[in-house]
Amino acid sequence: MADRYYLSVTAGPTYEDQKPIPINTEESTRISTSKLTANLTIRVQNYRGLDVNHQPSPHKTSPYFAHAPHERDLYSLQFHFTPKADVNGYDMVFGNDFDHPIRDKLPPGFQQAFNLVKWFIDPGLYADVQAEEPYLYGPLLSSMNVWRVGPKDDREQEAVEEVRAAAPADRPHVFEEGGDGDGVEARKHFKIPGDAAARKKFFLTEKNLRDFTFEAGREYSNDFFNPYLDFNEFALRLPGFSVIPGITMPIISYWDGQPLRYVMKDRSTGEPFFVVCFTLVPKDDVAKKDVKTEEPKTAGAAAASSGGGDDDVD
Repeated sequence: MADRYYLSVTAGPTYEDQKPIPINTEESTRISTSKLTANLTIRVQNYRGLDVNHQPSPHKTSPYFAHAPHERDLYSLQFHFTPKADVNGYDMVFGNDFDHPIRDKLPPGFQQAFNLVKWFIDPGLYADVQAEEPYLYGPLLSSMNVWRVGPKDDREQEAVEEVRAAAPADRPHVFEEGGDGDGVEARKHFKIPGDAAARKKFFLTEKNLRDFTFEAGREYSNDFFNPYLDFNEFALRLPGFSVIPGITMPIISYWDGQPLRYVMKDRSTGEPFFVVCFTLVPKDDVAKKDVKTEEPKTAGAAAASSGGGDDDVD
């Protein structure tokens, strides 16, 4: 059933303001709002999806997935953001949400699966899948696989950006837990452990979240990845699922047409900082669109045209 669909990936500052973005290239998508600036790079292993022109993408994978320690990972949502105003660490959350109820679409054993995810992957998750607008979020500080604090000094930040820009276009930007410039001291100021696992555990304590501030003008680098969500087969592959009857399943069997959204938002206001949407598009729809696009040209009714755009989303 999965081979009847293409995956379409869009991103933007809100749920409504979305545009197609490149997948499996090192070309980032910039989002600029009154709240922050962010640069997103999305990678999907075995990508069976559409490019920014709504055509089947030639970029099926990324060198990122050949780079240790990502050989087993199936996707990566990598983003750098700089807040324009201070944000409390408790309020910055990341996760999934939906516009419509999914309670009637949940597969058998979902609760066991969710308990497994909380225990094995992210104890900081909180969710209400029975709600009219279901959600599953976690504090960004305990959810990110890799988290890096950048400098606040403009000259130091320019040096960081120069290093990124100097990297070959086909070389994936793979960064490690830590800090750059005075970001190293910023981590020490908040007593944040140096390795990722200890940092995640540190921020499972609410007081530590509330004591932390995402500072205006300072860049924070994030990489969220795992080997559990297979976008190629639209299947969930969590540890231990195979031994729980009815849990190993293709997600598409329970899909109700809603996109899978990854949202970074402000818990205190409910407003998103940015939204990434993964949507299934029937292959027949893409083929029909191609036919309609070509017909006027074949009949000579339209002149050849070209277009394009940058990768900024405002």
